[in-house]
Amino acid sequence: MGKKLIEKARIVENAAVYHGTYILKVKAPQIIAQALPGQFVMVEINSLHDPLLNRPLGIAAVDEAEGILTMVYRVVGRGTSLLTDKRPGEDLNIIGPLGNGFNMNAKRPLLIGGGMGLAPLLYVAQKFSPTPVEVIAGGRTKDEMFWADLFASVCDQVHVSTDDGTLGTPGTCVALLSPVSAGKNFDAILACGPEPMLKAVAQCAQELNIPCQVSLEKHMACGFGACLTCTCESTDGRHLQVCKQGPVFNADEVKL
Repeated sequence: MGKKLIEKARIVENAAVYHGTYILKVKAPQIIAQALPGQFVMVEINSLHDPLLNRPLGIAAVDEAEGILTMVYRVVGRGTSLLTDKRPGEDLNIIGPLGNGFNMNAKRPLLIGGGMGLAPLLYVAQKFSPTPVEVIAGGRTKDEMFWADLFASVCDQVHVSTDDGTLGTPGTCVALLSPVSAGKNFDAILACGPEPMLKAVAQCAQELNIPCQVSLEKHMACGFGACLTCTCESTDGRHLQVCKQGPVFNADEVKL
């Protein structure tokens, strides 16, 4: 984990890609210079501190040449609703990069994500390129799976599942893990999504004897370990802070 920065970031784009889901692009060259896949930033929604707390957003992509940081967020409350009102040319105060990212030493990685958990995996895929990467992307319905187009430019294969069967394989992304991995010699599984999904992925990875890393999604108030609101329990009984010691952990390190 590198040095935390507070950067005034100029908004380049803040546009809806699906009902209630937005892509936010900002100029943040200082943060980009230190960012690693799996890390996140804290975004100040309003300089008048209303809402009081910043919002954690995963780093979804970086453009080093242009100094542009990309995030994807879903409107879930007042803070993210206010964020949708921000327009290109306005500034946002952003703290980052925060947390510990993924171990990127794999030679044949498989990524698996559900819903908004796909956002940080997009940066992972970008960073691995041109190393061959496959991703299993899960969502609720076809219209939600704009992710498939985003991953297509940085992955060799994109395997899609939807809960309602309107695109790809019917069911959850976990159901695809065993058939996709068959005969592929993957040496790492990198996962992000809801905790029940991560638990199932970790169990499947253990059965397949493939090392697995999971990125946990937790509510955060500060983003750097001061407030103790984002704790999780390790397999040896310790309490870990997701924002500081995570959000990425080895799957066998945490209780899911």
